[in-house]
Amino acid sequence: MRTVIVGCGRVGAMLAAMLDEGGHQVTILDIRTDAFDRLPSSFRGNALRGDGTDEDTLERAGVADADLFLAMTEGDNRNIMAAQLATESFRVGQVIAKINDPLRALAYSELGIATLCRTDLMANAVLSHLKLPVAVVPGVRSSSGHHRHDERADASGVGAGASAGAGAGGAVGGSGSGEEPAAGLFGTAAIPGIPIRTLDAEPAASRSSGSSQQEG
Repeated sequence: MRTVIVGCGRVGAMLAAMLDEGGHQVTILDIRTDAFDRLPSSFRGNALRGDGTDEDTLERAGVADADLFLAMTEGDNRNIMAAQLATESFRVGQVIAKINDPLRALAYSELGIATLCRTDLMANAVLSHLKLPVAVVPGVRSSSGHHRHDERADASGVGAGASAGAGAGGAVGGSGSGEEPAAGLFGTAAIPGIPIRTLDAEPAASRSSGSSQQEG
């Protein structure tokens, strides 16, 4: 199975490693080169530095040929945008977006994008541990509707929120004015044996240690 993952944080890196170990073809993207430090040295897939909310970047990463697309960054807006591109522009068969806001997770699953809600998962896990009644709320909501471009603004304003985040740049990790030219097609591997290919410039802000826009 050909899988593209956007966001090489704890969740994204673990999924990439597990799928790779299972024999799947994995490509993982992140806008920060040091994010790939989380990948094990045994990783055989592709590590690409690039913006997962940019359609051209996703095309160059091979999303059009993907069987599975996982949007696993820390930002809900960023994941929604990436998932929408995978669904609408590239017609990927299976798309899952990590959305921490339960209401938005429900809304987008009803619009045709399967969502993973960490908030629901953690709340249910705590209640289960305490042997208290657990709400019948799945951590992963399967897509229950048909996602159309003109429906994005109909689900309690969630589409407008994503668009607003895109315009803000920093809210979704989009490209800003502080970019530097990419050093070259292939950067220095963060881990020996894992070449990191650069698809776009790395925003200066994203390289700061205090950035919160990456996968958690």
